[in-house]
Amino acid sequence: MRCKSWIAITAVFTAGAAAQENRSVDPMWLFVPERISGDEAVLVEPVMGSDIPVEIRFVELLDGVYAPIGFRKPVGEGPFPTVVFAHMNGGYGLRWIREWTQYGSGTLEAFLDAGYAVVWMRYRAEVDTPFTTELTVREFQGRDRWNRGPLEYEDAIEIIEYVKELPDVDGDRVGWLGVSHGGEMLFKVASEYQGLRAGVASEPAAMDYLARLPPDPDAPPEPPQPETMESSTPDLQAAAVLALREQIDRQQAMTRINAIEIPIFVAGRDRDHNQSTFRLSYELLEEAGKTVQWRSYDHDHHGFIFVQRNAAGEYEPDPLQQAAMADAIAFFDRHMKSD
Repeated sequence: MRCKSWIAITAVFTAGAAAQENRSVDPMWLFVPERISGDEAVLVEPVMGSDIPVEIRFVELLDGVYAPIGFRKPVGEGPFPTVVFAHMNGGYGLRWIREWTQYGSGTLEAFLDAGYAVVWMRYRAEVDTPFTTELTVREFQGRDRWNRGPLEYEDAIEIIEYVKELPDVDGDRVGWLGVSHGGEMLFKVASEYQGLRAGVASEPAAMDYLARLPPDPDAPPEPPQPETMESSTPDLQAAAVLALREQIDRQQAMTRINAIEIPIFVAGRDRDHNQSTFRLSYELLEEAGKTVQWRSYDHDHHGFIFVQRNAAGEYEPDPLQQAAMADAIAFFDRHMKSD
């Protein structure tokens, strides 16, 4: 009797559910008669030495996991032109956002003063999956099944799309400033996505993007170089660029570069062991007829454009950092504040 009653109750529920529209995000496995919604989880936290707090938000990525961002807006009425900032490789999540907001945001403070909303973002760590592996999705048991995991630059595109929808953001004026791998990600994003207005690639480690060929297995290994060399000359740098040109798949590199539509400022570092990569990235953009700018700075530290607090807890950028920040802001002003 108990079994028959259960069957009857189940049949009544199923019939009732069939008569209503299923509002579930997961309809193959769950019936929801009314869409469930709620306020987005946003954490508002103070920032040391600033009257502008940070909004910590969580962005849903392609595969359903979330990435944290730290959003700040200048004083005044929006919507504001906005720059997202990408620091090298990914990972470390919410703690990274909090630490860099409090101790590594000298550059972002300068952008706030210049009238830009700013975003620190996190994305998944870089992996060795080739950039050429297309991401595809198919339906599997009512849900998504991917041919590979999304990559960090694909996370970045989802973050940009989220940022563009914020009410205080001018969605038509969103830019990117990335260092090292974050600079390479700008090229990858801009080759596949047209939602940015302009970008700055500072010391872009774009070896993968430029389709550098594998080394000759019979050639002797090159000795390791320090990240910052003791000296360099224009002649040495030019020779290194010529050598690198012979080590890339130019056709593949130019196919990627030809898809870029936004203006890009490539910032080099004179004595960086990857200076030839930075410079060649610029030269190929120029040869493709893109709107591109170049300047190199003789700074001692990789990633110098992101100003950190000193031992006294103050932001005191050195002259080269001041120049790099001013150049970046001027570049964005030209391309994101003018019609």
